[in-house]
Amino acid sequence: MSSPSEITVNLPPEQRAIRAQCYHPSGTFAPFAKEEVDQAIPDRFDKIIRTYPARLAIKTKDLCLTYLELNQAANRVAQGILRTLNGSSDPVLFVADHGTDSIIGCLGILKAGKILIAIDPACPAKRIRFIRDESQATAILTDDRNFLSVANLMTPKFRALNLKYFEEDLPRENPNCHISPQAPAEIRYSSGSTGQPKGIIRTHQRLLHSAMLTINSGHICPDDRLLAIRRLSFGCNDILKGLLVGATLCPFDITKSGFSDFADFIEQQEVTYYTSSSSTFRHFMAELTDRQTFPSVRVLQLGDDPLSSREIKSYKRHFSDHCILMYRLSCGEAGNLCQYFIDKNTEISSTFVPVGYPVEGKEILLLDESGRTVEPGATGEISVKSEHLSSEYLRKPELTRAKFLPDPAGGNNRIYLTGDLGKMLPDGRLLHLGRKDLEVKIRGCKVALPEIEAALREFAGVVDAAVKVWGHESGEPFLVAYLLYRPEPRPKTGELQAFLKTILPDYMIPSRFVFLHSLPLVNGKLDRSSLPPPDKTRLNLTTSYMAPRTTVEKDLVEIWAKVLSIDEVGIDDNFFELGGHSLAATRVVSRVIKKYELDLPLQSLFQSPTIAKMAAKISLHQGTTLASEELDRIVTELESLSDEEAKRLIAVDLEP
Repeated sequence: MSSPSEITVNLPPEQRAIRAQCYHPSGTFAPFAKEEVDQAIPDRFDKIIRTYPARLAIKTKDLCLTYLELNQAANRVAQGILRTLNGSSDPVLFVADHGTDSIIGCLGILKAGKILIAIDPACPAKRIRFIRDESQATAILTDDRNFLSVANLMTPKFRALNLKYFEEDLPRENPNCHISPQAPAEIRYSSGSTGQPKGIIRTHQRLLHSAMLTINSGHICPDDRLLAIRRLSFGCNDILKGLLVGATLCPFDITKSGFSDFADFIEQQEVTYYTSSSSTFRHFMAELTDRQTFPSVRVLQLGDDPLSSREIKSYKRHFSDHCILMYRLSCGEAGNLCQYFIDKNTEISSTFVPVGYPVEGKEILLLDESGRTVEPGATGEISVKSEHLSSEYLRKPELTRAKFLPDPAGGNNRIYLTGDLGKMLPDGRLLHLGRKDLEVKIRGCKVALPEIEAALREFAGVVDAAVKVWGHESGEPFLVAYLLYRPEPRPKTGELQAFLKTILPDYMIPSRFVFLHSLPLVNGKLDRSSLPPPDKTRLNLTTSYMAPRTTVEKDLVEIWAKVLSIDEVGIDDNFFELGGHSLAATRVVSRVIKKYELDLPLQSLFQSPTIAKMAAKISLHQGTTLASEELDRIVTELESLSDEEAKRLIAVDLEP
């Protein structure tokens, strides 16, 4: 069924074979031609209107709109915008609830030749004002529900427009706007979770190229019904990939409705093409019973964050044999970068699922800190070379120059530095390892936080996980894991540690485990800065609390608590289950030796790492003291050991 002219990416045979199954059974797919990228979005949409006027464009539980009806509604919005504002291509902010109105408003803004800046209604007013002022937008378009909340943003030079006022008494014909393919169509603002939000400028041509790649990869056709759950503030890609081929969009507001009706909606609307982030899919799967399946879904498109083998198991359990999982790596600045086709026979042996092979027109580079290509098998910053990149960051020329580099070979290609880390596997597949700023140093070793999070999600009952670095009072960094877990009872710290030790090296195992009812999100993405600091109360250990009985035990409790930043330590608690490690052990040993001036083998203190056992050893050796010079030398050496040196010196089994 595939067209040779359509497959231009050099995929290995097994990927071609899976991709060849990725078709709607109606056989109505027609490739999106490269020539049609060189136009404005309304021009391509007009072709669809002429071809499929009576087909369903939007279908929800309560409403159906044909392409002709959708076009007329969008034209009224465009005519209203042009009547109210001047004919220049000024940016227009757009705040509307997810659903039919957001789709109509999006098309209306684009048809009027304006630049769309979609904003989530949940955004704080401060963020909206920042975007208004930086973008120099002249108006904000909103729906009736959100009109009052945005009215206070009005100024003498800034108008607020209500979609409701454009419903009647305006022409339904296409506005007479000539729009260049190179004109900006959308400014998408980043979440701002890692700093000030930045606006990414995307032209009509750039958005059409991105839509072309998705349509041709998933063979989206007029008989497809596409799930639309991602809000417009994430970009209009999800809308365009359906409306530019005559397919039906099925919008569902998961932010308001949650997952309780989500499975029923997919079944009732007979969705054939599912798209969401990997994390949304993970939460969705946690709500299902083992018997729930989705026979109508033929493509499961996931991305935005790393995918683990656990999600692959969920896909194989809940979706039919003809359903293909398409895992993608993309970013706002460069669009789709890589894709990997997975079927029920695909075996994933690693914790992370590879994001696969570069898409057409994109070359993937892995660069080190100096901008040089890393050695084969080494980790580097994922960078993409292409002529199909966003033009710039809005009013940020220095950031644009830092992130968008000219191609040393010349020509129209540029190189975009994504800020993500990756590793190329021997077979040419790319492994996505998460954000570059999520790589930290723990005890002298580089640690990628997403790798720990992926390992935690493999533990039975963990719905989702996040990891953050905090600092002890001494300044030493330590890892804290935040878990969404169901059902009760929650696992013990030692159980989680023992599981992780089968997957990760000891320096990657979190010192604390915090259970939350939900993870903090910004625009659907994890807001790591809002994860709460761990408290110092007693951990969920495998042992019950036993108070110190002797003076030595009380002294040791005080030492352990200070080194580990914990308030309550019992005399039968295991040092390593409390979050201790080899370096922390040497700090405890140095303080114990200094306090008691002991002359005994250092390893003996941690052969049975509990306060009760350690106190017994100290009591046996009290009276055998070291000379002060020897004591100072030993303490100094202990405090300056590296992690590897500490492991060799302690020389005990660090299993909790």
